[in-house]
Amino acid sequence: MKTVLFLLVMVSLAVAQKPALPKNRQVLVDFRADNRNGMAAPKVTPATERIVFSKLFRRYHRDANQCNQQFDAGNASDYLAAARKAGEIVPSIEAVATGSFTAAGQTQTLYVVSVSECNASHADNFGTKRAAIFSGQQLVANVDVDFRQNIERKTDLNGDGIDELLMTTSDMHQGVVEDTAALVSFQNGRVQVIEDFGFVVEDSCASLMPGSASKASVIYTTPDAPGAMPKITQENFQAGCGKTRRWRLFSRGKMEP
Repeated sequence: MKTVLFLLVMVSLAVAQKPALPKNRQVLVDFRADNRNGMAAPKVTPATERIVFSKLFRRYHRDANQCNQQFDAGNASDYLAAARKAGEIVPSIEAVATGSFTAAGQTQTLYVVSVSECNASHADNFGTKRAAIFSGQQLVANVDVDFRQNIERKTDLNGDGIDELLMTTSDMHQGVVEDTAALVSFQNGRVQVIEDFGFVVEDSCASLMPGSASKASVIYTTPDAPGAMPKITQENFQAGCGKTRRWRLFSRGKMEP
């Protein structure tokens, strides 16, 4: 009987010491969701493409078949930069969002552009990615977004009238799918990383390796003082590769790859 009472006391203490999760937290993005498609690019007219690309690049190709297969970057240490300078690129628009990105009260359109430097390899993430922000037909910002190409969410978490974007980078190697994510702002036309979440998806199911599993993060926000950026937290879940996935929490904070 004493043993049972002792165990009950220990369990009670363990529960009491476990930090309670905030009740008012909200899901910002759930990377476990199969229908998570982000903000895909709508159909952009050729005329819009010409306006965007003409503001960003002096020269470019419209088709990869036009790339110069003998292009030589010479002594340039940065092949991608040399290709851009030579016009050896085949740009495309990956995603579009409208909002106020550089300052409050603006009506702006942000285009995520895959520059697609000719012959860029997997090691080069198949080319650089840029965010081009327009006010009407005027280019107000043109910034490198560190290979981020997908827009998952548009937010204004601190209510200052300037929108942030939660953006992801996707990669696949040997049957393993990996996504990394970051919450970024373009205030004043510069990229500011508000929160770098690191890996948010690691799915090895397609590799058919022993022990394959699917790992995915859920990003939460907890309101703070009015006008302040809310607290952002990350929980990581794991599931097997079956059709019905049963997710279990395995860590909090950044996911270890």
